[in-house]
Amino acid sequence: MSQDSQHGKWTISSRRSSNINNNSHQPKSSPASTPEAVRTTVDIKPEPAKTPAAAMNQLNPVKLESSPSLTGKRKKEVSEGSGWALSDSDDDDESVKGKSLSSVPKKAPPSPKAKKVKVENERPPSPHGRLYYIDEPEDFFESSVPCLNDTYRFYLNKVTGLDKKYNSGALHIRDILSPLFGTLKESVQFNYCFDIAWMVQQYPPEFRTRPVLIVHGDKREAKARLVQQTQPFPHVRLCQAKLDIAFGTHHTKMMLLWYEEGFRVIILTSNLIRADWYQKTQGMWMSPLFPRLPKGSGSSAGESPTFFKRDLLEYLASYRAPELEEWIQRIKEHDLSETRVYLIGSTPGRYVGSDMERWGHLRLRKLLNEHTDPIPGDQSWPVIGQFSSIGSMGLDKTKWLAGEFQRTLTTLGKSSVRSEPPIHLLYPSVDDVRTSLEGYPAGGSLPYSIQTAQKQVWLHSYFHRWKANTTGRTHAMPHIKTYMRVSPDFTQLAWFLITSANLSKAAWGALEKNNTQVMVRSYELGVLYLPTAFTFPVHKNPFPVSSSSTGFPVPFDLPPTSYSAKDQPWIWNIPYTQAPDTHGNVWVPS
Repeated sequence: MSQDSQHGKWTISSRRSSNINNNSHQPKSSPASTPEAVRTTVDIKPEPAKTPAAAMNQLNPVKLESSPSLTGKRKKEVSEGSGWALSDSDDDDESVKGKSLSSVPKKAPPSPKAKKVKVENERPPSPHGRLYYIDEPEDFFESSVPCLNDTYRFYLNKVTGLDKKYNSGALHIRDILSPLFGTLKESVQFNYCFDIAWMVQQYPPEFRTRPVLIVHGDKREAKARLVQQTQPFPHVRLCQAKLDIAFGTHHTKMMLLWYEEGFRVIILTSNLIRADWYQKTQGMWMSPLFPRLPKGSGSSAGESPTFFKRDLLEYLASYRAPELEEWIQRIKEHDLSETRVYLIGSTPGRYVGSDMERWGHLRLRKLLNEHTDPIPGDQSWPVIGQFSSIGSMGLDKTKWLAGEFQRTLTTLGKSSVRSEPPIHLLYPSVDDVRTSLEGYPAGGSLPYSIQTAQKQVWLHSYFHRWKANTTGRTHAMPHIKTYMRVSPDFTQLAWFLITSANLSKAAWGALEKNNTQVMVRSYELGVLYLPTAFTFPVHKNPFPVSSSSTGFPVPFDLPPTSYSAKDQPWIWNIPYTQAPDTHGNVWVPS
């Protein structure tokens, strides 16, 4: 089966062993580029892992051996818990949803003309090597309160292997949970994917046994594995989020931190697994330290101009979980009035009437309608969407992207005139992944499936490369999700959103019943920056961070770079064997 588009061609054979054409980077002398090698299927499976996180944290790649072609043979279905690439797929296509991808990078045969001399005790540059950067530089973790931009409170994660200045003002999970930000009493971790043992180790020793509540969406076998993970840690409790609509996920990523000094909220894009915190581009919003209200304060006390407190309480109440009741009460007792961002959440359900604007992209549309103003010539102000996963959009752009989501993203004030500005969608190409710090394994967190891509080749004309030289993160593949409106010269923002929501109807919601109902499948959470509270010049050189900076630190380069005719979007469940990655591996999923 072949598919052509202006961004290249891919061919899928009956045995799922075809390769995307990528000749521009193909080593001429590599045996992997020969027709015979391309026709050979390598069916690779790591040893079954007890948990998704354990699979991602294997200390050694499995030794690989070529096997005969499996043409005509039915491959054994991959077990739910196995594989490197277990991430937050937002595909609501029944044919692929819920399946895990098992893939291990295979070393490409060395060229006979350029044989690499093996260095004993050489530290592998990839986190998918022996150990996962246990020997970070001494200054990787903060020993004193770092210089942070308190204007926007938007931060990137630290990335190993970068020049020191690009981590100045960025945060690692150990920094976030350290005593630098408060004396922790209890915490809640909302997330999609967990490695409990690793998570516990990120808390400093003095807080390591303080109560932690885990809010997750796992069911059946996955839930049983999570329960098993928590058994060695009696201070860790579980709270299961209700997922009553098929193919929904609990995708929200949030920390609630209760200190002796007050309370803090962190909304972020990283899973609680090792692989998300070292060589990927991630982001977060960290609230101020919210002080406790005086006893006897009224129910409306401590509210912000953005009604953040009300919206956070409403979001937590949507779980209908007794385990969260004490946290709802704690939030009521704190002063959140300093908050300057708006909360945008998604919770599973079908909503009608005024409830349609409570969640998802209709919530974003409502806020843009109420808190922005029309801009002269706004048809030339592009919309940028940047994400790490893509769901099914439909057979053409009118089905959801342009017919529904675009109207939300292009809303500016109460103007009835609907402009159609350029829409730039940022998603890594095959070559972005191949040349990344992690190499092909980075693609395990970019779960765009061939089954979905084949049905929406039209979407790829919107795609732009991942380039982030201004933040030093061009080779740190994005797991961050951001959406924004920017001026034609890319120097000014109209608004900015950081969120867990990828490009999917499951995350953002889709209209039904002649637009009288909206259906949302998943839990998502993000924060919106609007011009009512911020000025938005784009910071051209955001690192090293300065506390007095007036520019917003957009995490990637502007203007975006369009795909060339040779570029193809990364698709995670097909092989890439014609060109090795930065560590000499090829990608052979099974």
